[in-house]
Amino acid sequence: MKRNLALSFILLAATTAALAQSQEDKDKAMKYLESTRQGVADATKGLSAAQFNFKSAPDRWSVAEVMEHIAAAEDMLRGMVTEQVMNSSARPAGEDVAATDAMVLTAIPDRSHKAQAPEPLKPTNRYGSADAALKHFNESRDATEALLKSHTDLRDHAMDSPLGKKLDAYEWILFVAAHSDRHTKQILEVKADPNFPKS
Repeated sequence: MKRNLALSFILLAATTAALAQSQEDKDKAMKYLESTRQGVADATKGLSAAQFNFKSAPDRWSVAEVMEHIAAAEDMLRGMVTEQVMNSSARPAGEDVAATDAMVLTAIPDRSHKAQAPEPLKPTNRYGSADAALKHFNESRDATEALLKSHTDLRDHAMDSPLGKKLDAYEWILFVAAHSDRHTKQILEVKADPNFPKS
């Protein structure tokens, strides 16, 4: 009887461990969140008002508009993780999470595939200035990092994604970082325009 009870406990512990993301996962995601945060900071550092507001064409976003989009998306995506993904059904059994992680890290930052921002994430000058948007982004990134640190169950639930695969909450956090990476590349594209103001 004791042996069966001990075996049941070991199997339960092993199952729980399999669902929880590893410390290695957490470290990898934290490193990516920090490096993409730094990427945003580096891309926007020292820009003048003229540089922040330069548009290469009427239908293109300025650096200020991209920065606003990054900040607003961070809030929306993290809110979706806590309110929807964490309450979704269990991840389908037998999926290769490493392959799905890699897909997120490859597909989302890829600027060769253009996408239209959903209406709620289009720039409206909601923060009042590019500096305020950057401040908001940093506060929001702090909250995303706190979410990653405070949970061990981010692999337990998964929800449909634009990638055609269900993503668990851990993968959605990778998505958040990858999204800011994608749009940092967009900022660099604006800055590379030959008509970008010198100061």
